[in-house]
Amino acid sequence: MIVVVMGVTGVGKTTVGELLAARHGMSFYDADDHHPAANVEKMRAGVPLQDSDRWPWLDRLNALLRDAQEKNQRVVLACSALKRIYRERLSAGGRDIRFVLLQGEAQLIRDRLAGRKGHYMNPALLTSQLQTLEVSDDCLALDIAATPEDLVMRIAAHLKLSEGQ
Repeated sequence: MIVVVMGVTGVGKTTVGELLAARHGMSFYDADDHHPAANVEKMRAGVPLQDSDRWPWLDRLNALLRDAQEKNQRVVLACSALKRIYRERLSAGGRDIRFVLLQGEAQLIRDRLAGRKGHYMNPALLTSQLQTLEVSDDCLALDIAATPEDLVMRIAAHLKLSEGQ
């Protein structure tokens, strides 16, 4: 199984994804670690990525996920995956890939971003990400007003995961 914890910047994808992976014996990957340098510089400068910027990154992530599946690894990936077409590109050729959308009030996300240190993502990009986000029925949608621990419990219950498995 692969679980993609998705959403706009600042919703806690990495926090929730790391916790979910640790509790259920899964490998964790952060999609931000796989962006090419040009994408990182654009985001740091507050320039929204275009689809043409994302395709090679999504293809790299898709290869990572398919490789993990070939090795029978269970994986949690933290990735924005904002559009349905991005999710389709991520999951192409894969199996048992589940999407969990973390979402919340824009002001709560802004407050979180204001307190975040050491991340290259420019908080000014939140508005463009919220405009880009396509919510669809292919995702389990959860409100980030809950604690990360509560979110992980809800994800595990939905996916029928047990502790350590």
